[in-house]
Amino acid sequence: MDFSMNRFSNRITREIEGLQNLVHHSLRNKKLQGTIPDSMSNMVALEFLDLSQNNISVTIPKFLKKLQYLRYRRCKRAPQQAISLSTITRISYYELIQATDAFSESNLIGSGSFGSVYKGVLRSGTVIAVKVFNLQLEASFRSFDIECEVLRNLRQRNLVKVITSCSNLDFKTLVLEYMPNGSLEKYLYSHNYFLDNMQRLSIMIDVACALEYLHHGCSLPVIHCDLKRSNVLLDEDMVAQLSDFGISKLLGDDESDLYTKTLATSGCIAPEYGLDGLVSTRCNVYSYGVMFLETFIRRKPNEFEGDLSLKQ
Repeated sequence: MDFSMNRFSNRITREIEGLQNLVHHSLRNKKLQGTIPDSMSNMVALEFLDLSQNNISVTIPKFLKKLQYLRYRRCKRAPQQAISLSTITRISYYELIQATDAFSESNLIGSGSFGSVYKGVLRSGTVIAVKVFNLQLEASFRSFDIECEVLRNLRQRNLVKVITSCSNLDFKTLVLEYMPNGSLEKYLYSHNYFLDNMQRLSIMIDVACALEYLHHGCSLPVIHCDLKRSNVLLDEDMVAQLSDFGISKLLGDDESDLYTKTLATSGCIAPEYGLDGLVSTRCNVYSYGVMFLETFIRRKPNEFEGDLSLKQ
């Protein structure tokens, strides 16, 4: 959409938030004033924004920096001077070794079925999370391939951002944006952390936005298959981002569900997935419902007496 060289308005209107599938937007030379509205954070597919030759504030809102694929042009710069907010980065194995102190135990921040995640600091000072796959497990090869395939096509502020990957026959890793506030699990069950009800609601809305995008905003619906508290990460502003797509599934054009081997966490999965291996977008919704209840009552799905569970 190109609105450049027009005089429609002296400000960027809030109605722009409805253009969630817009990829390229030019507002060049419109004599716009004021600031970039927060409502533009809903434009999750945006890759290029041209605000050159205007009189808007030069402060870059945080939400624009979180749109991984965004390139923009701002106030009175020549059109050819595009500034990249986030570019594809090449990071060598040697740099990852240095950044993580040879994947030392002190930098370990999490572990899962297929590998471990380490905190690292690049020479530039950028803090990263490095997910190293355990290649002694045959399933880890497929998990790495799935996560690369899924995440390279996803663009939404509530999904974890992949900076790059590093792969050879003996080593496979994903370099991710570091989430300084850790996981939702930490805030629910650690004595040193606390969430008020509004924070819990905000986090659940963030996760719901991620699911809405996975189900309706992608060319093929994505089923996460392992939606749980430890896979919901929190950035510096306590904005939730969904992570760990290692066992996710892509539905084909002619599919509404499919069958797969059950690998998800017990207590959070839909009955048809746990019993029969049948997955669909409804499985994501079911797991979301379990996690929603868990977030507000702070009781783990199986942490009940007798036969009672959070599902029931």
